[in-house]
Amino acid sequence: MIRDLGAEPATIALIDARIRIGLSDDELEWFGRSGKAHKASRRDLPAVLASGEPGATTVAGTMICAALAGIEVFVTGGIGGVHRGAQETFDISADLQELARTSVAVVCAGAKSILDIGLTLEYLETHGVPVLSCEQDNFAAFYKRDSGFRADYRLDDAAEQARFIRTKWDLGLAGGVVLSTPVPEAAAMASEEIDALTQQALDEAAAQGITGKAVTPFLLARIQSLTGGRSLATNIALVKHNAEIGARLALALARAGRGAVD
Repeated sequence: MIRDLGAEPATIALIDARIRIGLSDDELEWFGRSGKAHKASRRDLPAVLASGEPGATTVAGTMICAALAGIEVFVTGGIGGVHRGAQETFDISADLQELARTSVAVVCAGAKSILDIGLTLEYLETHGVPVLSCEQDNFAAFYKRDSGFRADYRLDDAAEQARFIRTKWDLGLAGGVVLSTPVPEAAAMASEEIDALTQQALDEAAAQGITGKAVTPFLLARIQSLTGGRSLATNIALVKHNAEIGARLALALARAGRGAVD
């Protein structure tokens, strides 16, 4: 899909003590099936690379690697954020700090609905990260289209998005930009259903003592199980849609060039 639009996809991972920008089909298949890759965020990159073991990069980890390679647009499913109950646990994804410091535009279907989205947006505002929305006024919520929270700005056109992002960086304002776009309506899950299942999965994680970076993989896998695989179909649909939006943005940024501000 990305190539058909005129851009080039470059999936990022850690393989054989190197950052790999662009994977073969066999490598992608291995990462999807093996279950042996380390989850690699900013703090994990040195350890995984030094060990030579494989690493699957988080949003934060991928942003770092993309910036090193000069890649300006990164597409993911949903960004990490402030976890529910963070007032007691201080469980806040490193993705948010990375968005505040690393100049890569991140296209996503909002934040994962397992998070406290209101606090996530407050955190991004505090750290000066613009949150754009495409195709609707409100910030998206991963499995469901609408989080109930407004994005900072709505920009539907890729050229407008590119001008905004290029202007930010040309002003010397380092850091990322979040571009949220909702899951296609036909694939979205009902708000009441996903909210109830998310709470059930959160309760189970707490009961089992699952904490830290193990929480998100557990919750996503548990929700997939509870929905009989329907959540995975939703996830695939939103990633494909994000890839289309991201490809159009990458082309527009290339056309916009640099030096928007004299």
